[in-house]
Amino acid sequence: MGNSGGTLTIRTGADLRGFMERAGFTDAEDAGSPADGWQVVEVAASEARSVADLARSTGAPVLLVSYLDSDVGFVEAAAPGSRTWQALLDRAAAEDYGIPLEQFPVEQAVKDAMSWALAAGLTPDEERARRAFTGSAVFAEDLASLLVAALGLPVPG
Repeated sequence: MGNSGGTLTIRTGADLRGFMERAGFTDAEDAGSPADGWQVVEVAASEARSVADLARSTGAPVLLVSYLDSDVGFVEAAAPGSRTWQALLDRAAAEDYGIPLEQFPVEQAVKDAMSWALAAGLTPDEERARRAFTGSAVFAEDLASLLVAALGLPVPG
């Protein structure tokens, strides 16, 4: 059985517990602090959570990748003062699950990811992001790692 929770990455030095609870994130477990004030938190699956609320309340950029049994990754991100965007990881697996791919256009995802990364003060790699959004892998977490690197986020050591 694969992962059906998610990984949240946020740039803040604040204690996130209260912020995360108010934004609907439960059963959160610290997964590390890679560098430059970024925190990585493993979160349980939940329908009632809001990346936009978390970004607004903390004043920090937020990236969430939720997993469907480690087969598909659903990306949701927000930064203060900008809109929330969504993307999909492993389109082939998503299609097998009957997920409507047209709701997750690749080029819009690339554009949104680049804008988010720049707003977060990062140096993104557009081609690597495109590969993350169009690639396939045994585990969606591998594509999420590619996306994290493509966005210029520090990678946990």
